[in-house]
Amino acid sequence: MPELPEVETVRRGLQPHLEGQRIARAEARRPDLRWPLPPDLVQVLTGATVTGLRRRSKYLLADLDRGGTMLMHLGMSGRLLVEGTGLAGFHRDPSILPRHDHVVLVTEAGTTITFNDARRFGMVDLIREDETHPLLAHLGPEPFDPDFDVRYLSEVFAGRRVPVKQALLDQKIVAGLGNIYVSEALHRAGIDPRRAAGRIGKDRIIALADHVREVLSDAIAAGGSSLRDHRQATGELGYFQHSFRVYDREGTPCPAMGCDGHVRRIVQSGRSSFFCPRCQR
Repeated sequence: MPELPEVETVRRGLQPHLEGQRIARAEARRPDLRWPLPPDLVQVLTGATVTGLRRRSKYLLADLDRGGTMLMHLGMSGRLLVEGTGLAGFHRDPSILPRHDHVVLVTEAGTTITFNDARRFGMVDLIREDETHPLLAHLGPEPFDPDFDVRYLSEVFAGRRVPVKQALLDQKIVAGLGNIYVSEALHRAGIDPRRAAGRIGKDRIIALADHVREVLSDAIAAGGSSLRDHRQATGELGYFQHSFRVYDREGTPCPAMGCDGHVRRIVQSGRSSFFCPRCQR
């Protein structure tokens, strides 16, 4: 599923075409995706102006001038497509079939924004004014928040016997991280994904926090990672997968300077972990 960089890339591409725009027409072409769509989705969205487009963890949030927010999650294959006359650089891949266009918004400026999802694991919901959505209620700080620092990580890691990779994937500890970028950040920080979170010293926690932000920033700059379904709002692929150091690189030489180890793959909590057992301790 898309992780923080992919969702942030989509948000940035979508923002100029949705934020500040009035929705002239909204369509819901089926009653459900992963979960049922709100029965009044079309009614709430039609005529509303999007006052802000935000990201929280792996979710997109479009704030509405009439109160409330539209919440979106891309799931495994969801895409937000931007089309319109005069939008240079935006291209709809012919392989993205119109029969999977499930929610369509048309702005007064004539731009069409389509939620396309072949597998229908994505979701679109409404957050009513003054409500907190259950999916957002218990999320930890964002990796770029000032609160995500050595003091915070030291506190949440203290005494924990779970592997550090598992701890970082816990959305209650830090929001938005997924399998790819945790593997990459741990390699950059030289930390074995199997090491107990409570057995990581302060200096290494400082390095870990820095490398989490670094790898996410690099991935956002590259448009995210396109392993299967991810596309930017322009329809282009992301390119960070070409910069992976360890993820999906089993058996290749470790890229760390001076290391003669090779990337190994293990399974942790049902997910593949890629790391170098020689330089990650």
